[in-house]
Amino acid sequence: MPWVLGIDEAGYGPNLGPLVQASVAMQLPDDDIAGWVTLHDRIRKVGEVEDDRILVDDSKKVYSGPNGFEKLERSILALASAPFVHTATVRVVSPVDFNREVDASGSKATVLARGLIELLQVADAILPHGERMVAMCDKQGGRAFYGAMLQEAFPDSWIVTLKEGAAESRYQIAAHSREIEVAFRPRADGDSACVAMASMICKSTRELAMAQFNSYWAKLVSGIAPTAGYPVDAKRFFAAIQAKMQEMHIPLDSLWRKK
Repeated sequence: MPWVLGIDEAGYGPNLGPLVQASVAMQLPDDDIAGWVTLHDRIRKVGEVEDDRILVDDSKKVYSGPNGFEKLERSILALASAPFVHTATVRVVSPVDFNREVDASGSKATVLARGLIELLQVADAILPHGERMVAMCDKQGGRAFYGAMLQEAFPDSWIVTLKEGAAESRYQIAAHSREIEVAFRPRADGDSACVAMASMICKSTRELAMAQFNSYWAKLVSGIAPTAGYPVDAKRFFAAIQAKMQEMHIPLDSLWRKK
């Protein structure tokens, strides 16, 4: 059975708060790399009968409705002790680091790519040596071509393009110490249980970070309403804290993401 690695992100679009990327790895049979059939007795999707199985789905679906964060947190805590989850890796990029990488490259897409490369390399290093790995990733900003990115992740290997298009981009990493296949699909968090779990970890991590961020500024700026950090509302929040930031000598780049 191959090792299936699911990779996703949360917070690529906001102007405030961190970008979070995560991966989840587990072993699944070749005929059920998505994992929903194999794990049916242990996990359930949104809309299925509510029972003692762990709720696993696209984080936006889990988070929606009453008590959204509680549902998300309950699932994350259950997954943390689930024997079928081999490992989970989380990468948190603060606004300071985000801006530094954007300044160096001129593009925020590079920040996302660097995180993907790091997560692939970490998985390759910690999963049992020589055993096959299949990485399932959500499309990175809607792009269709990932060969150069994968070559940077595996510089001593050959990148074989199997398919590139809007529906899927798929690659094989050849001449490597293990057999690796990497696929990028839109809405992969709905197709793959591993990607869904990574999506939920990203979302919960970012929501906790934003809760702390809002709590901090609420103590300093009377009556300020919390923000999720996304464009438009982020401008409202940022304008409200400007005076306090200047008073405390907090650099703009430490909070406001340039792109």
